[in-house]
Amino acid sequence: MSFVNDLVEKTANLSTVSKYSTMNGFIYLGAGLALIVWPGVVQTIFMDAAFVGHEAGLFRVVGMTAAVIGWLYLFGGRSGGRAFVAASVIDRLVIVPGVLVPLAISGVFPHVLLAFAALDVSLAIGALVLRNRKT
Repeated sequence: MSFVNDLVEKTANLSTVSKYSTMNGFIYLGAGLALIVWPGVVQTIFMDAAFVGHEAGLFRVVGMTAAVIGWLYLFGGRSGGRAFVAASVIDRLVIVPGVLVPLAISGVFPHVLLAFAALDVSLAIGALVLRNRKT
């Protein structure tokens, strides 16, 4: 099978939680691409302070990271693996807010970091709820 065929291969009968993970992948991928293309979205939408140095480049790196995470969520969800969903809940409930919230409290782009922390926690709770459903 070719490399491209491996990427587009569909798993039959994905569970609801796998479809949810795939949808999360599109969210992260979109947010990441938005930051890559337009790092000024931080000021426009989140009303954080103007960049004074090379923060635009740093936000492009954050965007690339979010896009890569989105890519992995997209294909993790499409794989149909329940372990992927369980692992994603742990990092989004513990690690992400544990790093982003203290940074936001210290004044480092508080609005955008709190928004990403809230997004991650809410999507993790959604995955946990769907994972625990018996249907």
